[in-house]
Amino acid sequence: MAKYRIVFMGSGDFGVPALQALHQQSWGELVALVTQPDRPAGRGMKLRPAPIKEAAMALGVPVLQPARLRALESIAQIHALAPDVIVVAAYGQWIPPEVFAAPPFQSLNIHPSLLPRHRGAAPAMSAILAGDTETGVTIILVAEEMDAGDILSQTSLPILPDDTTGSLMRKLADLGAALIVETLPRWLAGQIQPAPQDHSQATWFNRVGKEAGLIDWTEPAEVIWRKVRAFNPWPSAYTFLNGRRLIVHRAMPMPAGRPQSPAPGEVAIYPEGPAVGTGTTPLLLLEVQPEGKRRMTGKEFSAGQRSLQGARLG
Repeated sequence: MAKYRIVFMGSGDFGVPALQALHQQSWGELVALVTQPDRPAGRGMKLRPAPIKEAAMALGVPVLQPARLRALESIAQIHALAPDVIVVAAYGQWIPPEVFAAPPFQSLNIHPSLLPRHRGAAPAMSAILAGDTETGVTIILVAEEMDAGDILSQTSLPILPDDTTGSLMRKLADLGAALIVETLPRWLAGQIQPAPQDHSQATWFNRVGKEAGLIDWTEPAEVIWRKVRAFNPWPSAYTFLNGRRLIVHRAMPMPAGRPQSPAPGEVAIYPEGPAVGTGTTPLLLLEVQPEGKRRMTGKEFSAGQRSLQGARLG
């Protein structure tokens, strides 16, 4: 029985479980991983392969790293692989029609949101910021407009109160791997009718910069709490104490009705640990990282600060 030839396109950690899962299927053959060029990283800024490239090499899957996917030679390289289908997961570049429309079974994208909600570069971050109680993975056909292709399948999972973008993306990566392995053979067998998205319900989220992590203590505790989770691990939610950066890794709103609630940005020490006044209830600091120091619990941090009570952050 002839195997379907699959080209996988991905650059981030998100695609690793799907790549590994597809490699195990008897009905398909991973003929190549197309990923972005190695990037400098670390203190020495040496070129470092992405985890998905390392995963492909461990599986013996050939790797292509075109600098410009739109270049004629890059398109020719992919055409020469004669893929029956292309699977995309967080590739990180716009894919031209000469690539995504070339295979007989087109190109499928594993997107970590319940499309049409949360199109764009950071859907898990967007879902947490919006206060959504669930998210999921959608398999769509790649189209010229980003994340706007027809839907082949979709599945959901709850967003837990302690979920961060990092923890949520790990769950969605595993969910996406399971969904593509279930969806792709049905698509190849002609058993799925693509369903157009309701574009009127689409939401869009652009990338954020490092400055987005600066906490505004006049905002409601619920909003700040979402930002702490959404910006973990990047760009991190942070504030300033005595002119030095203080990263807030974990926090949670305290119940309303506490006596003498601190003003926005003011620190109060409670039995549960240090908390900061906001536009509503205080925000309990569960885990922080002072500039130049290790991560520590809020209680460890307050124990090491002589005059934290009444201090102002921001």
